[in-house]
Order: sequence, then C-alpha cells, then structure tokens
Amino acid sequence: MKRRDATAALMAASFAPAVLAQGGPIEGKQYARLGQTLPGTPGKIEVIEFFFYKCPHCNAFDPLLEAWVHQLPADVSFRRVPVGAQLVLKQHQRMFYALEAMGALTPAVHSGIFNAFHREHVDADDEAAIVALVSRLGVDAAQFKQAFNSFGIQAKIQQGGRLAELAGVESVPALIVAGRWRTGPSQAGTPGQSEVAQGQQALAVADFLVKTARSGKVS
Repeated sequence: MKRRDATAALMAASFAPAVLAQGGPIEGKQYARLGQTLPGTPGKIEVIEFFFYKCPHCNAFDPLLEAWVHQLPADVSFRRVPVGAQLVLKQHQRMFYALEAMGALTPAVHSGIFNAFHREHVDADDEAAIVALVSRLGVDAAQFKQAFNSFGIQAKIQQGGRLAELAGVESVPALIVAGRWRTGPSQAGTPGQSEVAQGQQALAVADFLVKTARSGKVS
C-alpha cells in the first residue's frame, strides 16, 4: 500500500475491530499495565510510540498512526521515540532528534524517510548518506550537520533508551498510553491478520485506554 493511501484505507475499513466486538480490550491480552507510571506531559494524556525507521512493521503501522494522530482531541498529546541498540539505529536516532531540534521533522519528511528505506531501498547507514537523504527531502544540509553533531543529541538518545526500558518495550512498534499501559499491533491483533488490521486494532485499544485515563477510573 502506498503511504499516501493510508488515510483512505483507514477510513474505508468497514469491520469493527475484534477487540471491540468482544466487549473491549482485556488487560494481559490486548494491552499490558506497566509496573510503574511513567512521567508525561502535564495536563495531557500522553501517547508515545516507540519505533525505528528500518522496522518493516513500523513502516506498515506509521500511515495508520499518522492518520489517527491528526484526529486526536486537544487533551491528548503524542510523541515518537526512536529506539534500537545497533550502531546504524543509533545513527537513525541522531537523524530523528536532529530533525526534531531543527523543527524539520514534518510528516512529509518522516514518511519520506520510511519510504526511502522500505520502498526505494536506500542505504543511509552513516552520516554522509544520512545528510544526502535528508537533503533530498528538502532539509538544509549545513543546519542538519550542525544539529546532528550537537552535544544534546546523545543525551536524548540515552533518555529514549531509558524510557523504553522503563516501559518494558521489547518489540516495536509499541504504544504507551498515559504512562500506564503498553500495546501495539502485534499485541492487540491476532495471528493471521494483515498488518493493517493489527494496526487498526492497536489504535482501537489506544482509544479505549485514552478514554479510561480521561475517566479517572484507573486503579
């Protein structure tokens, strides 16, 4: 599926997610409660996605997630945290945070990176290749290099890794809702489903958890 067709695919889905048809998501099955509540954005119900750009499942999920994010109510905030222990993934984390620091991490640039890796099979595993990639996406190369090598980027990478550890994230994509619950396509979906269907179910579970957090009825 082309990424720009994702919104249409999301809106065209005619079936109710199975987790809702069965009476609602079940803790321990479609989502898990974290061992401790994570800090979040004050006054907001925060949703965090953990991902990495070379993950094919993250690539499949991202268009659905992007469409969902555009419809979030005012009391819900959203942010992404790139993760991964491999050296190349550390480079991609630096790319993400550099673009974010520049204010250049637009939806078009974010999806463009996914497209480059998964549709165009671009290899961007070192600084020079990463600079070439973001430049092609319209980002100023000189400003990007400065941000990419700035001191604060490494601290953000470490903070993201620590947050993923506290959240118990062992696979991606994963969603953390209100600092209390973890879900994702592989957890919310069922074996044999398409990745689109699993992603839709993950977002249905996230909606349920947002409503639970908003109600204040959280044990």
